Amino acid sequence: MSNRSNRVLVPQAKEGLNRFKMEAASEVGVSLKEGYNGDLTSREAGSVGGQMVKKMVEAYESNLK
Repeated sequence: MSNRSNRVLVPQAKEGLNRFKMEAASEVGVSLKEGYNGDLTSREAGSVGGQMVKKMVEAYESNLK
């Protein structure tokens, strides 16, 4: 059995996660395409992931209030 940590735990959420990723990428100026994006630089991929985490933390903090 594969020990991949980036699998979607709730398959119904996959579409929403992809929309979230595309939205975060557009906010930081990275153009993603559907499917494989292995041609991104580490900086581009990191900025997309960082933006996603930033938005998740903001959402969590706003729910605490």
